[in-house]
Amino acid sequence: MTETVPDVTWGPATGIGSMPGGDARETAKAVTGSFEDFPHLPELPARGPGADMIGRTAGLLVEVYARVEPSGWRIGDRPGRDTRRAWSWLGEDLDALEEFTQGYEGPLKIQAVGPWTLAAALELRGGEAALSDPGACRDLTGSLVEGLTGHLAEVRRRIPGAVPVLQLDEPSLTAVLRGHIRTASGYRTHRAVDRQVVEDALREVMAVNEGAAVVHSCAPDVPFALLRRAGAAAVSFDVGLLTERDDETIGEAVEAGTKLFAGIVPGTDSRLSDPAGSVMGVRTLWRRLGLNPGTLAESVVLTPSCGLAGASPAYARAALAHCARAARSLADNPE
Repeated sequence: MTETVPDVTWGPATGIGSMPGGDARETAKAVTGSFEDFPHLPELPARGPGADMIGRTAGLLVEVYARVEPSGWRIGDRPGRDTRRAWSWLGEDLDALEEFTQGYEGPLKIQAVGPWTLAAALELRGGEAALSDPGACRDLTGSLVEGLTGHLAEVRRRIPGAVPVLQLDEPSLTAVLRGHIRTASGYRTHRAVDRQVVEDALREVMAVNEGAAVVHSCAPDVPFALLRRAGAAAVSFDVGLLTERDDETIGEAVEAGTKLFAGIVPGTDSRLSDPAGSVMGVRTLWRRLGLNPGTLAESVVLTPSCGLAGASPAYARAALAHCARAARSLADNPE
């Protein structure tokens, strides 16, 4: 059953989440300055474990703790140094964002790793991914729901005029659905998870937010139809990875009111074309779908194609500004 898409006032452009460097104040200043109508809470993974997207979300979990092992993040019995660092860095990032959003009213995007990418990344005590255990997956989903409930409440307390938009990062989602996640040995893959189970968990997590939820994946073959059924108000993706076989499900999503967060700028240092040229892929998609060009600007939010953690600071700032200019170009020249 398709969920009703919430009525949200979206900004024309925003970021994905991660940024280079380790200065929370400078990054918050750059993000809020670039996206005056739709800022987001930046992540700075260059600071180390606990600042990366898996570590940050692991730090949000309730009564589930994780620590860094040579193979990655592993669930443990109690909060350790890595968990405490995740808490500390999140507090630092929230402090910086709060400073630069004084008096702000409007949508504010908050990112967390979704339940399936989290289950594929977090190891159980024996070293196998939580994805291997349906009970562990259910426990992770429940813990994530609790943690995000508290996190969103804290954001609302700090920035009273903000309308939080929850973004779930799910780059591993397609691999989970297809049974492509490798086991710890590397010789086998975990069984594909039933699509209804995947959909139900996503719906449960997205429901924690009173406002809208977005699901982001910069991997190929984003399951647009499944995400729409799960209640995603928007889907975030890399425009450069689309193929014509995506057209039908994207067209259905747009006609149902689902917003498209279109990634138009590479996530690592590249030559940036003029803003009008950057949106040619989106215009081409619209023509293929046979949609009214006049609806393009109201249906699309422009973003980088993925997080910018691997970019230089100068390029990251230029990429944010480029998305904002491209959005203005799209609004001024819809045809």
